[in-house]
Amino acid sequence: MSAAGAGQQGGPVPGPREGPAPGRPELSALARAARREWGPLLQTVRSSLVTAKLRAIPLTLTAVCLTLVFQFVQNQAWGYQTVQDIGSVQAWEHLWVALLRTPLSLFVPALDLPVWGALAQILVVFGIAEICVGRRQTLLIAYVATLAGTMYARIGIWLGPVSPLGLPDSDKFVIDTGPSAAVVGLAVFVCWRYRAWFTCAAVAVAMVVEVVSIKNNLAGKEHVAAVLAVLVVCALWELGRPRGPGEAPRVSGWGRPR
Repeated sequence: MSAAGAGQQGGPVPGPREGPAPGRPELSALARAARREWGPLLQTVRSSLVTAKLRAIPLTLTAVCLTLVFQFVQNQAWGYQTVQDIGSVQAWEHLWVALLRTPLSLFVPALDLPVWGALAQILVVFGIAEICVGRRQTLLIAYVATLAGTMYARIGIWLGPVSPLGLPDSDKFVIDTGPSAAVVGLAVFVCWRYRAWFTCAAVAVAMVVEVVSIKNNLAGKEHVAAVLAVLVVCALWELGRPRGPGEAPRVSGWGRPR
């Protein structure tokens, strides 16, 4: 029976077969998962950079320039001690001295690591954080994560090498600088704000694996301390955030205070 005949007898008339729109192939399960995980975050970053360009990340650019200045100065015979005096943290020093130096220590590159690594971390992670959560929160979380590492060094040395959470006494003379703890903390915080749960968990697990299998030293354990400190901040922030009656947790970033 023809389609016309079927229609006259009251039967359904088959229409055109449905399929993906031309030029828009159906997304795979992996692509859909990636879009759910990173879509809101990447859209925020892209739209901000398209509209404001480098004006969207003044804090990040300042941090990059400050790191370059510290790198140049500390590699000069006349400038090394000056950088140590204002931005170098060691666990044997008085706590108040470490607390005063901790904010600037974030921008002092480690002498035993290539500076381009620190610059790349700051440019990418600080830039994303500045756009997605604002300058104030970026500075706050960066300082909380760095301070957690500074305080852990003293606690770890007090615990001693007999404890799996402890450190050898010789680590109190290690020069503790660089942006890595702040970078890890910001990555966790931004993922939490944008509900990128898989990435947030992956960063946390990677820091633990780093300590267990790769870098069981002061730097590696400070990264874990930074993650734990930021997770505590996230939990307190979530508990303290006002919600309306019956409001469910959001699935993307909420608010972008500057």
